[in-house]
Amino acid sequence: MSNTATIKQFLIEEFLPDLTQDELADDQDLLSSGAIDSLGLLKLIAWVEDRFGLAVDDTDLDPNNFRSVTAIDTFVAGARQEVNG
Repeated sequence: MSNTATIKQFLIEEFLPDLTQDELADDQDLLSSGAIDSLGLLKLIAWVEDRFGLAVDDTDLDPNNFRSVTAIDTFVAGARQEVNG
């Protein structure tokens, strides 16, 4: 399963139960659309840390890193590269 599919599955289960993975666009703005609020953002960050084994530090807490499926996937890939050197 790709990261995109995994991310979409979590977002749908937790925040968008009325959508399917095909209906959730990779670039849909989850924050401005109201799909995820500030508490939801904290839940999403905790899930990213747990699911992908990453530590999200204060400098990574830019909401733009978690604004869309694509942004989350890009953040995860970049954080993994930093960890793996």
